[in-house]
Amino acid sequence: MPPVFRFAPSPNGYLHLGHAYSALLNYDLARDSGGRFLLRIEDIDATRCRVEFEQAIYEDLAWLGIAWETPVRRQSEHFAAYRAAIERLSAERLVYPSFESRAEIARLVADRESASAWPRDPDGAPLYPGTAKSLSAEQRDRLIGQGGPFALRLDMAAACARTGGLRWQEDGEGPAAKTGNVAARPEAWGDVILARKETPTSYHLSVVIDDTLQGVTDVVRGVDLFWSTSVHRLLQELLGLPVPAYRHHTLIRDAAGQKLSKSTRATGLRELRAEGASPADIRRLVGLL
Repeated sequence: MPPVFRFAPSPNGYLHLGHAYSALLNYDLARDSGGRFLLRIEDIDATRCRVEFEQAIYEDLAWLGIAWETPVRRQSEHFAAYRAAIERLSAERLVYPSFESRAEIARLVADRESASAWPRDPDGAPLYPGTAKSLSAEQRDRLIGQGGPFALRLDMAAACARTGGLRWQEDGEGPAAKTGNVAARPEAWGDVILARKETPTSYHLSVVIDDTLQGVTDVVRGVDLFWSTSVHRLLQELLGLPVPAYRHHTLIRDAAGQKLSKSTRATGLRELRAEGASPADIRRLVGLL
């Protein structure tokens, strides 16, 4: 079977040079290996994703000379698949609801950090500090029945005990030049959110489901997602999903050395195109020509 690569942007803003690098790299790898290139629209965030941004993605990629298979998979059209995975994990008692708001969680973290440092995940966010895991089934049902918001979290300790040590094959390079056979550290993320009341999935869950259903064999993405692979390996193991090869690439940064943002107009593809840049210019700017 030929290798399958994918580019999976979220339509919550216009593409910039960093997106162009990742899309072109995936497209080139697929072309050079005789493989397939897929485009996936990760639009689970209904509050931020907009139709005009999705249309702009198609326009920008076509302008760059990138062709993709159709139909394009849009995550918002496949909530049933993610819900089924949540139900499976719930049946195995690996998921529980938490009810604290973001403000309440921030206060809990502040209270704990007044005494000593509170652990944080690889992205720098504090681990979940609440006690929802200790609620009884009756208490959980009562709180859900009251109609308030809640998040569905993975019981990380129970999940890690179920799977044992996990690894992945890294064909790129992560922080501290990590490459090759890498040990996963899902416990570093704490009890991650897998879904919310209003959205039956999260990035972590939907990405592993989508990669499986689309037959993706090679995940090529930015190094900022390197340690997220630990959570993805855990979910793959729990759900019995195949494991693709991973290749994390360097990020395109601005003049101050910061990761590019969709609000950074100076590196936006639409702005660069309006200023007269060509697709070849974009390739030169990201180091692919």
